[in-house]
Amino acid sequence: MEIILREDIENLGFKDELVSVKPGYARNFLIPQGKALAATTSNRKVWEENMRQRSHKEAKVREVAEATAKALKDATITVGAKVGEAGKKIFGSVNTIQLADAINAKGHHVDKKNIKILGSQIKEIGAYQAEIRLHREVSVTINFEVIAE
Repeated sequence: MEIILREDIENLGFKDELVSVKPGYARNFLIPQGKALAATTSNRKVWEENMRQRSHKEAKVREVAEATAKALKDATITVGAKVGEAGKKIFGSVNTIQLADAINAKGHHVDKKNIKILGSQIKEIGAYQAEIRLHREVSVTINFEVIAE
């Protein structure tokens, strides 16, 4: 069954994308939750017109995302965390919220939902990597360092 997504769904697709899913998944979850529309003839016509109008705006947004990706790749990002007496272990862990705040403090707007920390949880001071999705076609892997506050 083909559907039109109304929001980004991880491992399925992005907003305003036409995807094919199993009928039960669409009927029982995606459509009742308001996450998708059935790709009927009338819905497809509306979707195609919206995509035609949006294509010009999309190019500008993509250029901004690419510029941000280039700037983030070269930036040095540090996240402060409270550490124990030994000086290496962190109280709790560093998460995407703290990383998003550190990136936003540098002047780049990034949403915490679009950040995925690579590897396991961050429980110690050191250097780590994260993947940031800035646009449906633009993502960047950044290096960041966790330091003691």
